[in-house]
Amino acid sequence: MYQVTFSDQSMSELNKLGIDMQMPIIEKLSNLSRSDFEQTRDDLSKFSRDGKAFYRLRAGEYRIYFELNGETLYSHFILDQHSLADFVFRFKLPYNEETLIEQHQSFWKYLETLKK
Repeated sequence: MYQVTFSDQSMSELNKLGIDMQMPIIEKLSNLSRSDFEQTRDDLSKFSRDGKAFYRLRAGEYRIYFELNGETLYSHFILDQHSLADFVFRFKLPYNEETLIEQHQSFWKYLETLKK
């Protein structure tokens, strides 16, 4: 079993959710084992970004982007399934953490204002 740690963004996303939504996300991440990283799974994928190995775990409506560092899983981002931030990170577009948070929280509201 791995130790799981969370970035500020990940904790912020978790804190926005109710306990009933938090628990399945945390449970899915914390129940990963060594064998999960050695076999092919539909809900777990690996990719490289800036020379680092990242994993993407699908947990219901959310996507968890994390690194495996020895015995620790470090969650960088928890993003909504169909969000712009998820798209930007998954397809290796330029990003920084502040941009992802900003887009995630207000991008769709901004689009709505363009309709008026």
